[in-house]
Amino acid sequence: MSFDLKGWSTERLQRVEEALSAWVPADAPAGLGEAMRYAVLDGGKRLRPLLVLGAAEAVGGHPQAALRAGCAVELIHAYSLVHDDMPCMDNDILRRGKPTVHVAFGQATALLAGDALQALAFELLAPDDAGIPDRTQARLCRLLAQAAGQAGMAGGQAIDLAAVGRSLTEDELRHMHRLKTGALLQASVMMGAACGEASPAAAAGLETYGRALGLAFQVVDDILDVTADSATLGKTAGKDAAQDKPTYVSLLGLEPARAYALELLGQARSALATTGLPDTRALLALAEMVVHREN
Repeated sequence: MSFDLKGWSTERLQRVEEALSAWVPADAPAGLGEAMRYAVLDGGKRLRPLLVLGAAEAVGGHPQAALRAGCAVELIHAYSLVHDDMPCMDNDILRRGKPTVHVAFGQATALLAGDALQALAFELLAPDDAGIPDRTQARLCRLLAQAAGQAGMAGGQAIDLAAVGRSLTEDELRHMHRLKTGALLQASVMMGAACGEASPAAAAGLETYGRALGLAFQVVDDILDVTADSATLGKTAGKDAAQDKPTYVSLLGLEPARAYALELLGQARSALATTGLPDTRALLALAEMVVHREN
C-alpha cells in the first residue's frame, strides 16, 4: 500500500517547528537565546522528531508526550552539533548551510548554548501541566539520558576523537557509530513507543528497527561525505577523509558501503514486520528515506 511520506511529514513538521519556536526562549540572558534559536530553528531534517511521532502513532501513544519527546530529542541533537563543530572537536565552519554557532556567536556563547539546549530538552520532558503521567515522563527522561550520555552519543564521540589516524576493525567502527549516531535515533523510536503501551513483541521489533536505521543513517552519511558536495550536504563535504577519520567507505569501499546500507534497510523492514502493529507505514517510509537520501 502506498504511503504519502511528504504529506504525513509536512503536517507533523509544522507542529514540531511551532513547538520548538515556542519552547526555545529568545530572551535568555546576554544573547544566549539568540544563539540557542540559531542552533535549532530553520534547518535540519527533523528525522528524530518524525521517528518519535511515527512510533508514538503506531502504538497509539499520548500526542502531547510525543510532541515534547520529539522536540527534546531534536534539542539534544542540536546541542551535540554545536559542540561537535567547535575547534576543540571537529572544527567545522558550516552547518545546515550557514555558519556554525561558534563562528556566528563565538566559542564561549556556543558552548553555553549547547549546555542550555541540553538542559531544556529534559525540562520539556517533565512539564507540570501537560497531562502526561509521571511514569511516562520518567521513562522518557531515562531513555534520552542513556542515549545522550557515556553509553550513547557522548561515548561514541569520544571513541571517534580517539580514533583519528587509527585503523578500526569493522566491529569497532560499528560500535562507534551505534553509539555516536545510532543511539539517539534508536532512542527516538523507543521514546515514541514509550508514549503508549507497546506489547513486548512490538517493543522488541521497534528496538531492532531503530538499531538498524540508526546504523544505516551513519553508513549513508559516510557515503555522502565522499559523493556529495558541501552545497548539497549543507555542511563541509570530505571532512572525514581530510581529518583521517575511519568510516565505512574508508574501511569497506564505496560500493560495499552502499550494499551494507541496503542490507540494514532490509533489517529495518523485517523488524517492523514482527511488531504486530496495525500501521507502521510511516516508520517504513522514514527508513527508506534515510537510506536513499541525497543529503
